[in-house]
Amino acid sequence: ELHNKGLIYEDYRSMHICPRCETTLSQSEVAEGYKDIKDLSVTAKFELEKEENTFILAWTTTPWTLIGNVALAVGKDITYLKLEKDNIKYIIAKELRENYDKELKGFKVIEELKGKDLIDLEYKPLFDYFYEEGRGWKVVEADFVTIEDGTGIVHIAPAFGAEDMALGKEKDLPFIQHLGMDGYIVGQAKDFAGLHVKPNDDVQATDIAIIKYLAKKQLLFAKEKYEHSYPHCWRCNTPLINYATSSYFVAITKIKERAIELAKDINWSPAHIKEGRFGKWLEGARDWSISRQRFWASVIPIWKCNKCDNKKVFGSVKELEEISKQKITDIHKHIVDKINFSCSCGGIMTRIPDVLDTWFDSGSMPYAQQHYPFKNKEKFENGFPAQFIAEGIDQTRAWFYYLHMIAVGIKDDLAFKNVIVNGMVLAEDGKKMSKSLNNFPDPMKMIDKYGADALRIYLLTSPVIAAENFSFIEKDMQSTYRRFTGLLQNIFNFYEMFKGDTILSGEELPELNNVLDKWIVSELHLLIREVDASMKEYNLLKATRPLIEFIDILSTWYIRRSRDRFKGSSLEAQQTLAYTLKKLSKLMAPFAPMTADIIYKSFQSKEESVHLDSWLEYNEELIDNSIKEEMKTIRNIVEIIHSVRSQEGLKVRQPLASLEIEEKIKLSEEYKEILAAELNIQEIKFVKELSAHKIIEVNNFKVSLDINLTAELREKGIIRELIRSINSLRKEAGLTAKDNPLETYNTSSEYLKNIIINNKEELIKNTSAQDIVEYKNKLKFSKAIKINKEEIILGLKID
Repeated sequence: ELHNKGLIYEDYRSMHICPRCETTLSQSEVAEGYKDIKDLSVTAKFELEKEENTFILAWTTTPWTLIGNVALAVGKDITYLKLEKDNIKYIIAKELRENYDKELKGFKVIEELKGKDLIDLEYKPLFDYFYEEGRGWKVVEADFVTIEDGTGIVHIAPAFGAEDMALGKEKDLPFIQHLGMDGYIVGQAKDFAGLHVKPNDDVQATDIAIIKYLAKKQLLFAKEKYEHSYPHCWRCNTPLINYATSSYFVAITKIKERAIELAKDINWSPAHIKEGRFGKWLEGARDWSISRQRFWASVIPIWKCNKCDNKKVFGSVKELEEISKQKITDIHKHIVDKINFSCSCGGIMTRIPDVLDTWFDSGSMPYAQQHYPFKNKEKFENGFPAQFIAEGIDQTRAWFYYLHMIAVGIKDDLAFKNVIVNGMVLAEDGKKMSKSLNNFPDPMKMIDKYGADALRIYLLTSPVIAAENFSFIEKDMQSTYRRFTGLLQNIFNFYEMFKGDTILSGEELPELNNVLDKWIVSELHLLIREVDASMKEYNLLKATRPLIEFIDILSTWYIRRSRDRFKGSSLEAQQTLAYTLKKLSKLMAPFAPMTADIIYKSFQSKEESVHLDSWLEYNEELIDNSIKEEMKTIRNIVEIIHSVRSQEGLKVRQPLASLEIEEKIKLSEEYKEILAAELNIQEIKFVKELSAHKIIEVNNFKVSLDINLTAELREKGIIRELIRSINSLRKEAGLTAKDNPLETYNTSSEYLKNIIINNKEELIKNTSAQDIVEYKNKLKFSKAIKINKEEIILGLKID
């Protein structure tokens, strides 16, 4: 189809090749493999034919290409100097003389020239293996010559660079290709025959041999070590070579403007990729070399006559069968290469030996997977362009690009409408994960340790989803596990414990009377709205981060503040939590599929799995922004007061007398009760003027906290400390709320004994005890704690 539209052509072009793979690489493949390496540059001396001891100086970072030199290029308007010392003369750009202060010390200027004055001067070749008298080895003008570095004179080897090759064609210069596609120098260059120009184990080896040769012939002016970014093969890590070779091309430049126009309709996440990495790549798109010299790849379906050069492009196996009169069941290279047929001129048509660039296969995926246009025509056309694709950021210049270009070329359309781009996951040290470096944890061990869902959430809520590189750090993964899996497990266990044997559907919402229930349901539907909107924008980061935040407030605020209601068997609280968990399981199903299914299956449901149920819709009537704002206010107060308590060394279990709030803040009685319970403060007061206690600023208002402790308050704090310690011991012993053991204490402190005796009923009620008695013998489950610097041993006597 591309050929029929005039978008395929053959040309001889300078390409990057991998000598190990013996194949050309596309522009995007070259971009994938740059590495910093140490290399050598050389400034060589080119002696003029008609001026003895007069040398033009040319600098190159690829000494091995000097064997293929056929010309020297200058800028016609650049000023050059002819310098002399001891009857030796050098020609160099005036602006760049200072680069060689050491080598040119004592040399004097004897003439100033313009580049145009040097044109057509002939020089002796550094290497005469390929010399052709009367053609080449002369100075030519080129507009790409600059005075940014080197000598202002560029050595030209048309077989090893795009600009060099173009100049060679323009000036009819000799074409010297002194090495094969395998990177080895041919036998004609006898002093270097058999050397590899960029050996993996020592990239400088051949350059050093060249430099030694030049030094021996007194043609070396200067050499220098330097570090630079050099392209390497993304498959085998071999240094690439710029090499002129015949190739088939897709004429991207013919459809580039249309491709740019159509790309405006693609939705990218993150959005900046559209005009950034992808957009810039489209703007700079060049014709695409699609032929490769490999064995295992899709064959190029072009047959060429050995007599008249006539070409035949086949669009199907059936078409090839009809012309060749052969049955074809295998289209691999070693099979179809044997299929020949007669040309109209009497010659023999044989397949060209090249195969297709693998990205051509990848870019053809939408059509190949449906065997279109030979089958599934209606199915394909109903599903094209694709609604959504996703891949790493490296594919913006690879798969995404080739999908788009082939679609524009053959369908004049997009290949995809929405695309999510992720960054690269790196090792903890910021380097690429590598088996050889062993710088990453075993993924299966991470999954066994933390669970696949925790790993998903860790990555989905990380910058890697925003197309940024991201270092995998296990302690951060562990933190996500605690905040997501651990917290959700605690919530679920809490629900299971208080629901008992009752199995709810989680679909019915009770009549909401309690402000906490109204608030969490409102927050739930706000979450549904936010996640749904973000998913429609294909913004996974924005869709997943609020899930963790919601799980946090569900645990640390709703459940903690509703604990007494659950203990009192509040049906409203139980049904609200069931409703919330059921909805949450559906909401997080795309992101944590296994966790979501476990929660979903604990309810009575019409579907066997959450993944068979319908996606959620939020209910605007259940969203109450006034409740949200009031709850936000008291949570802000709580955060500040907890911080003050910490600074003052006052535990939350220690009751305080009062908290005054400026009267401009309005809170109903329900919120006052929540605030008092959460902060463990006996009285919340709204006043015009604050008392001179501990005054704290909260956003746009102030509060005053009374931090003075009376004997009564201290005693209440001790009771809370005892309750917490006994319940902690019960947990260690594996007891449930239904277990009622005998609880014991042993202390020499009469103060602590009196507190326990005077508050026995409260201690028994809040720890589900049979009784609490003094007991001095050692028990299996016991522990010593200090309260007000006095020791007490608490124990459980379990039959």
